[in-house]
Order: sequence, then structure tokens, then C-alpha cells
Amino acid sequence: MTPTTPMTRRPGGARTASAVPYLFLAPAMALFTLFMAVPIGYTAYLSLRRTKVSGLGLGKGSRREVFAGLDNYTATLADGELWAGWLRVLGYGLLVLVVMLGLALLFALLLDSAHVRLARFSRVAVFLPYAVPGVAATLLWGFLYLPTLSPIRQVLDVDLLGSGTVVLSMANIAVWGGVGFNMLVLYTALRAVPRTYYEAARIDGASEIQIALRIKIPILLPAIILTTVFSIIATIQVFTEPTTLRPLTNTISSTWSPLMKVYRDAFVTGDLYSAAATSIVIAAISLVLSFGFLRVVRDRAFGES
Repeated sequence: MTPTTPMTRRPGGARTASAVPYLFLAPAMALFTLFMAVPIGYTAYLSLRRTKVSGLGLGKGSRREVFAGLDNYTATLADGELWAGWLRVLGYGLLVLVVMLGLALLFALLLDSAHVRLARFSRVAVFLPYAVPGVAATLLWGFLYLPTLSPIRQVLDVDLLGSGTVVLSMANIAVWGGVGFNMLVLYTALRAVPRTYYEAARIDGASEIQIALRIKIPILLPAIILTTVFSIIATIQVFTEPTTLRPLTNTISSTWSPLMKVYRDAFVTGDLYSAAATSIVIAAISLVLSFGFLRVVRDRAFGES
């Protein structure tokens, strides 16, 4: 018998195989670097700079960029307009989160009910507002809020763009557009639950309300946490609604939200360095709120400590 020659593995082939995952990741990493990492790094760089004016600031070289250290951050943290905007966004966010996520959970539970009718049509009807661009949705509702055009004003004698109601009007736009997405996330999580859980509960005599409260909602808790985090981030970044409604009323200032202040500083007053520092502060607060919320609820939602 002729002995068989054992197969030998080529080192070059092993190196090629180990490099394949990185080749697939390369396009995503390149896009992340170009459109996320580089802009964030440049913003951090600008936040540490300022313009130094020499003389009257009219001649060549009279304005130059110099290192400012943490002066821009000090001025940002001492800016009363920024913190007033945060207070407005906090009230707006609490209203939006409670109503939007509550309705999303209610619709998801109703659509997952055993006795629901026209489920497909209902899912599309609830989700459809999310497909409308934010600017278009705000303009649509804005014209409905105008006293001279609004059919709502003919029924309710309330100025929907007044100082006491404009926050409710903006929250209504956010809720109208955001319920569908969150409902779809929760409904998808519900559809992944084995139907045998519900059948066993019905055999034990549980009603649909008891099944929803004692089985579905506890199972949905991780998905509820996920949608809450997404909604917190979106609420902190509110910009479209107040900016689009601002020409229709004089109750919304140019610094109503923190991002509106960034826009004003960067593109109206031309202070890119202050705007960059404010952007970094907003990002830091967003991270603290999001991860702080996750840290509080992760033990119960994900079984972690």
C-alpha cells in the first residue's frame, strides 16, 4: 500500500480567510469614518478654538483662529438661553414620551389580540404617518393650527399656537408621526412570542386583559426599553417642529430648543466655535440621559446588574 500524503494547510490561505470579514466591513467603516468620526472630531477641534480680532478687524490678517482651551465650554455652560431651552425640551419630552409610547403599546396589544379585525389595514393606517417627512407633517399641522384656516379653531375656541398651547401642538405632531414606528417595533416583538403561552393562559381562564397585563407586557419590557431610549434621543434632538412652526407664530424663539440655539449660533450669528461647544455639550447630555436610563432599568429588563 502506498501511504497517503497528509494534507497541509497553506499559511497564505489562512491569512486570506481571516481577512475576508474585514473586507466586508471596510465599506461600512469607511462611511462611518467619513460621515461620523471625522465630523465629530472636527466639531471637537472647533470647540477648542476662537477668533482673535486685532485692531478694528478690517485689514488682512486682523482676524485669526487661536486656541481657546475650555473657554467656549465655560461660556456654553453659563448660558441661560441654553438651559431655558433644556427646560422647555424636558417638558415637551415628558409629554411626548408618555403619550407616544402609551399609544404605541396600546395599538400593539390591540393588533395582537385574538379577536382583531382588519389587522393588516390597521397596521398600515397606524404606521403611515411615520412615512410622512417631518417638515411636511409640521407644515400640514401648522396650517391646521392657523386661526384663519383651522377647522379645529371653529370647534374649540383655543389658540393652538399661543404661548400656553404651542408645546402641546408640537407634541401632537411628534406623537402623530412617532406612534407608528414604535407600535411596529412592539408588535414585531409580540409576534415572536409563541402562541402556546396565550393558549395555556386562556385554558386557565385568563381574559385578554389579564394576558396583556401578565404575559405580553412583561415579555415586551426589553422592546419598551429600546423604544424609550430611541424616543429620548429623538426628543432631545427636536428641531424640525419648532423651526418649521416658528414663521407661523411669535411664541417660538430662535433658541426654543438646544439644537435651534446651535443653528442660530452657527448660521445666523456666525459663531461656529460656540456652536461646536454647544453641540458637544448636547451630545454629552444625550449620552448621560440615555445610558443613565438604561442603567436604571437594565436589571429588571435584561436581567443584568
